[in-house]
Amino acid sequence: MNKTGNFDELMAKLFALENPVNVAGQKRFGIQGNSMLGVSVYELRKMARGISDHELAAKLWATGVHDARLLATMVDEPAMVTRVQMNHWTEDFDSWDICDQATDNLFIWADEIHSLIPEWANREEEFVRRAAFASMAAIAWHGEHFPDQVLEGYLALIEAYAYDQRNFVKKAVNWALRNIGKRRAGMREAAVACAYRLAERQEPSVRWIGKDALREFEKMFGKS
Repeated sequence: MNKTGNFDELMAKLFALENPVNVAGQKRFGIQGNSMLGVSVYELRKMARGISDHELAAKLWATGVHDARLLATMVDEPAMVTRVQMNHWTEDFDSWDICDQATDNLFIWADEIHSLIPEWANREEEFVRRAAFASMAAIAWHGEHFPDQVLEGYLALIEAYAYDQRNFVKKAVNWALRNIGKRRAGMREAAVACAYRLAERQEPSVRWIGKDALREFEKMFGKS
């Protein structure tokens, strides 16, 4: 049976754990957003433990409080998550950590994710596009749950959008390529070939993505 959580109690606990020093540190790492409380991910996971409550997640997200939204990604029920919800939440993303927690904790386990990834990649909003590649990286990482066939079209998307020079996009594109190459033995050759093609292109962000991925592949597997 799914354990529900008490919205008022959880919000009170979040505010009781408010830590301005942590907020300042998070901002130095590029984490941003409204109503940041500075609650650590460790504490948020402790609060979320055992809770699986779709309605609670919606209430937490609707607060607009950064930490409550992170918690929402940890307590929602993937089977209840719809395409409409994922699109709505991605449009609310205002920081890379919200994006990455939502994709890894929740979105990749929802049925609609594989059709949404190419749509998000084609969007211009920075964190919506990042969500596409953060999802790829998470899917590649959780190898036991997703067959290689799921990732077959992802390398083409990586090549298509590697030109985006925005920091939080290019790092996610790089992350997706590296995870596919490192975690998927059956796709390693294709990932390395993709990295070589990117490294030979002239656009700065594209070349950086390719060269950085190649450095990591060579460190792990030797020079191809």
